[in-house]
Amino acid sequence: MQQTPAAVPDNLEAWLATLGPERAQDPGLRAACDHYRQAPRTDRPEAQLVAVLGILQQLGVDTETLAATAWHACAQIPDKLPQRLRALIEGQNEAQRVWSLYAERGTSGGAEGLRRLLLAIIKDLRVVFVLLSEQLLRLRQASQLPESERRAAAQLTADIHAPLANRLGVWQVKWELEDWSFRYLQPEQYRRIAKALDERRGDREHFIVRVKADLLKELNAQGIQADIAGRPKHIYSIWRKMSKKQVDLDQLYDVRAVRVIVQDVPTCYAALGVVHALWPPIPGEFDDYIARPKGNNYRSLHTAVIGPDGKALEVQIRTLEMHEHAELGVAAHWRYKEGGAGDAAFERKIAGLRQMLEAKADTESDAALLAGLQTDVVDDRVYLLTPQGKVVDLPRGATVLDFAYHVHTEVGHRCRGAKINGRLLPLESTPTSGDVIEIVTAKVSEPRRDWVIAANHFLTTPRAKEKVRAYFRKLDHERNVVAGRELVEKELKRIAMSDADLSALPARFNLKTVDELYVAIGIGEVTTGQIARGLHELTQPKAPAKPEMSAEPPRIKRRDKDAITIEGIGNLLTQMARCCQPIPGDPIVGYLTRGKGVSIHRAGCASYQALIERDPDRRIDVSWGQRPEFSYEVEILVRGYDRKGLLKDVSSAISAADAHVIAASTRLDADHGTAEMHFAVRVNDFAQLSGLLNKVAGLPNVIEARRKAK
Repeated sequence: MQQTPAAVPDNLEAWLATLGPERAQDPGLRAACDHYRQAPRTDRPEAQLVAVLGILQQLGVDTETLAATAWHACAQIPDKLPQRLRALIEGQNEAQRVWSLYAERGTSGGAEGLRRLLLAIIKDLRVVFVLLSEQLLRLRQASQLPESERRAAAQLTADIHAPLANRLGVWQVKWELEDWSFRYLQPEQYRRIAKALDERRGDREHFIVRVKADLLKELNAQGIQADIAGRPKHIYSIWRKMSKKQVDLDQLYDVRAVRVIVQDVPTCYAALGVVHALWPPIPGEFDDYIARPKGNNYRSLHTAVIGPDGKALEVQIRTLEMHEHAELGVAAHWRYKEGGAGDAAFERKIAGLRQMLEAKADTESDAALLAGLQTDVVDDRVYLLTPQGKVVDLPRGATVLDFAYHVHTEVGHRCRGAKINGRLLPLESTPTSGDVIEIVTAKVSEPRRDWVIAANHFLTTPRAKEKVRAYFRKLDHERNVVAGRELVEKELKRIAMSDADLSALPARFNLKTVDELYVAIGIGEVTTGQIARGLHELTQPKAPAKPEMSAEPPRIKRRDKDAITIEGIGNLLTQMARCCQPIPGDPIVGYLTRGKGVSIHRAGCASYQALIERDPDRRIDVSWGQRPEFSYEVEILVRGYDRKGLLKDVSSAISAADAHVIAASTRLDADHGTAEMHFAVRVNDFAQLSGLLNKVAGLPNVIEARRKAK
């Protein structure tokens, strides 16, 4: 555990001398210290104030924050102070009121107060560093308090301060807060782990010295300059890993660990190669937090290897900048440093924290609020901005239409377009963190039913999809039937199955009638893709029943290798007719050709009818066989407004649907500015064909995409 520094000044004058001449003579800070000597608060001894200021100094905060902390310790504060200083002081006052409320009521009834505190912090983020420093000092001195007060302070730290430090990436403070809290809340567990670490300290230190020497030698041989140090052990972290993995201390990989500091990012990976060449890596124990930083922007390479004497060893590799950020978090990029402006990433981090703290319903309990604080920021979120600067966080991959529904249900219902950073883009566009999203709305609420179809990629979040479905549930029954029927007819026409019988489909979705099925489709509970898949499965022949066992050994029957079963005749050569190109699920008929076996047509094919009229005796009954991996050739037609890259985008969409393009042709109509594309593709069934057509139809400039009917 980190401890209070050995030599801490016990008065303000001695502490000021540690700042250096320039900062020590800052007028605001000097005035605050002088005023404290004249009007100190009785509950804030000078030595305690100096200790808090010392922690803040280690965190690298600006002079204004140090001054505000000193002013807050004064019994009387002058009225004529700069507004920024007063905001910092008021934030600390608010914190004191809220901690008192929390201590009195615990987790029942204090949500409003907790929220007021957290919002006060976000008004000026520097307040949080003062709060963390004061709480850390309180825990360092808590051993002198009665047990009930000591446990209350530790619980408050576990609930509020440590999660906040983690959110901001201030690990230098986070680890110590967690260790002190763990020590007071679970003293037996703490002592057990501390004793085990202490008993093996000599062996561990000797091992680390050997590791550092071996690794430094290899790095120097490769021309890599690096600083190597043993990594401090944090008892709470060790206990948490032991509990999570259900292992003993000896089985943890990071009990013995070193940290390698190098010059730049490429050198990090070069050093990683040296480590893995020197010692064999442990499978599954490598994390690249440089390529994928943690939510609090922590970056480092973590690997575990089998080190000397077969002992597990964790190695962390990072640059000096990464190391400073890992220890200080956002304080490492402090925007208030002597009036300096902050970068966009820092501003987004503040905005993201504000969103986390503000997005709480008034009826929400403290337990839920605290649970939200304790949930780590994960890498699968994007943080987006409204034109007014409000932050909306969504799952990664969410679309601008998801954004609209997150802002407000009516904004989503009325959404007709969206601008990302000033550029008008399609509703299915997926923005990235930091983008400014402006929603273009109509005057009336009119969401589209195809927004909830997954293949169209308009909506990805369940919450937004449910809002669209709820809108259509409110419509009258007849309108939903009509809308659902139109969607089904459009889909069946697109896959050239307009004459399909839907009577057997409702039962597959626990519905009674086709009209109920239309309603489910109309409100988005059943998709047209599911209809296509259901039709395909219903039109497949059932597997033959297994014969009963008998004493006589069964005769081995050779399975038909084709995908077509020919009624009443043995296995014959079959081929798909090019005129109509049937695929599994299509009603089919056969025509016995001369020398080429049976030609398979779709029922209703005009070419087939002409053949039968000339020679009706060649008609033969056929059905689909049981070979799901068989693929079939089908032709599709795509029409769209011509643009650069249209053919490439359509081909990519077909490929993304896992279909194989056999042939393609394009014809341009210069007078109308349109392009007509014909593709011959191989698909497995209706479901794949439906998804393929959905992907193509959703491309910019595409007017229609459908299966060609012969």
